[in-house]
Amino acid sequence: MIRIYLTTYFAFAIVFSTLAQPERVEEYKIQQEQVKKTALLRELDSGVYYMDMGNHLKADAKFQYVLENVKSVPSDLTFFFGKNSFYLQKYKQSIDWLNKYIQLKGTNGQYSNEAVQWLKKSEAEFVKEKTKASGQAEEILSANYDIDCGPSGKVTCPVCKGDHVITKKGAFGPEYKTCAYCNEHGWLSCEEYNLLVRGQLQPKN
Repeated sequence: MIRIYLTTYFAFAIVFSTLAQPERVEEYKIQQEQVKKTALLRELDSGVYYMDMGNHLKADAKFQYVLENVKSVPSDLTFFFGKNSFYLQKYKQSIDWLNKYIQLKGTNGQYSNEAVQWLKKSEAEFVKEKTKASGQAEEILSANYDIDCGPSGKVTCPVCKGDHVITKKGAFGPEYKTCAYCNEHGWLSCEEYNLLVRGQLQPKN
């Protein structure tokens, strides 16, 4: 009788261990992702440090490392990368990433005011640059990356500026057309936003 109980116990233990294994594997994966994310945030902070110290090439290397290894680009990185790109005279790249930050955060972001200032500087320098031949190195544009839209998971539509209506000048006055991309509240989901900036979002009507 004892042998039967022991056999039953060990059989149950084996089955339970087998069933619990996928949960342990999933938990381990989550822990590893968190460790990786923490390490990447340290690299981001390190890049900001080097940028503030005036070592913009070192900062660029740090930011690029984060871009190459992160799943979704943190919104703060779009600002820092855009700002640092100005110092490297990569004005088109700077404009692209700073615009991304402003689109994501609007006027309420921690760096919104600063982003607008750096964007104006980059645009002015880019206009100057267009008038002469430039041998700039290849620039990294944000359309190649998935941008993290933050906890809300949504972004104000950059096409209609959140109005859900696009106004155009017509022969007989203003013409109004419903935005073909956002919902009735003028929002895009994060997935839709990333598709839009790549030119891959199909209009709804």
